[in-house]
Amino acid sequence: MQKKILFFISCLILPSLSVADKLTLTQDAPKTYVVKKGDTLWDISAIFLNEPWLWPKLWRINPEIANPHLIYPGDQLRLVFDANGEPMLVKGKPTLKWSPQVRTKLKDQNPIETVSLETIAPYIRYGTLLSPQDVADSPYVLGSDNGYKSSVEGFKLYVKGDLEVGLSYAVYHKGDAIKNPVTEEVVAYEAILVGTGKGIRKGDIANKEPSTIYIEGAEREIRSGDIVKPVNEGQLLPSFFTMQPTVVQDKGKILSSASKTREFGKFEVVILDLGIENGVKLGDIFSIARKSPGVVETENGPVYTEDASLWKRLSSESDSDYNMPYEEIGKMMVFKTFDQLSMAVIMHTEKPLRIDDTVAQPTAP
Repeated sequence: MQKKILFFISCLILPSLSVADKLTLTQDAPKTYVVKKGDTLWDISAIFLNEPWLWPKLWRINPEIANPHLIYPGDQLRLVFDANGEPMLVKGKPTLKWSPQVRTKLKDQNPIETVSLETIAPYIRYGTLLSPQDVADSPYVLGSDNGYKSSVEGFKLYVKGDLEVGLSYAVYHKGDAIKNPVTEEVVAYEAILVGTGKGIRKGDIANKEPSTIYIEGAEREIRSGDIVKPVNEGQLLPSFFTMQPTVVQDKGKILSSASKTREFGKFEVVILDLGIENGVKLGDIFSIARKSPGVVETENGPVYTEDASLWKRLSSESDSDYNMPYEEIGKMMVFKTFDQLSMAVIMHTEKPLRIDDTVAQPTAP
């Protein structure tokens, strides 16, 4: 069952690409590469391609790599060219010695992934955000048949709202507010999953009769006021992604990260301030950029703004005397969209990322 689940999740993040996409090899693309533990298809393709999101074309018409997510550490890949001069990867001959110990080790290895399944899997079914309207209008928890706050699975939860019998529901605690970085308007709240269950009594709120959910799994304490939503309402991802450079013209910001740490990196799940209203689509690739440190002129020559005297910083009209450039430091893929926000997973980063880093269209190689 676990293998089937992992295969299903792999299919969710498998991109499908147009044959019109042109492959451009990196300047130092090697002729061979040996797969290492921890590699992903994105990592391997970035070694050969200027546009790693085009990796499916690199593995095309290759009977030995018909399922590239089944490539294992130790496999040798060779870069070859077809009759039309198009590059492709093929598997080299194995160099491993045949022995019972080696066989056992290979059987226990995990195949190479597109992205980290452990990172994205929790967000596939239940990961979501709550809009201010959700918070105001959704059914919410009144109490339980236990009569106290601390709860485990296997109890009845009473909800203010008319729910459907037999439908699965998720219970969320309202987390931190996510604000528009310009207007400071609250556009959503992080949703913290606290429990899941099924509706067993419809209820009739017009006559003050609450609905009932039988809680099958409690992640943490369920509190009065927690929000209840159907798990199949806008929470399932499509059967596959088309991975493509975004065509969104607007620049955005990273608003939040799943880890809540000051800095984060590869495979972190983040929230962007761009969404469906901006034209964001599932599978969109965004570049991540950061403005270079500001510089101010002093009587002793140019210094970084942060190293200048307090008087100089206060007297300057801006944080820099020069328009310092933005430099690309990573890429991300959107896997879930909302009206004004999106969830994305970091695919590549050259240095630790931070909240407020800029996201935009990928630049030409």
